[in-house]
Amino acid sequence: MSYVRIWVHAVWSTKKRMPFLKKDIRNKVFMHIKHHANMMGYHVDYINGVSDHVHCLLLLREGQNLSDIMMVIKG
Repeated sequence: MSYVRIWVHAVWSTKKRMPFLKKDIRNKVFMHIKHHANMMGYHVDYINGVSDHVHCLLLLREGQNLSDIMMVIKG
């Protein structure tokens, strides 16, 4: 049986790169994303960003689909 472990660095921006992620809510949003992903069985190792985009390091395990994970993470 093979061992699958793929790390993905995903980056996405806010709609029209509008600065919606203000400092006062940014950490709450990132914690919510990480918690929700973990509840769905996905491993988000690190998440950070600025007012108009987000960086996320996640582990893609065997049988997991990147598009499904991103749909959960981005809501």
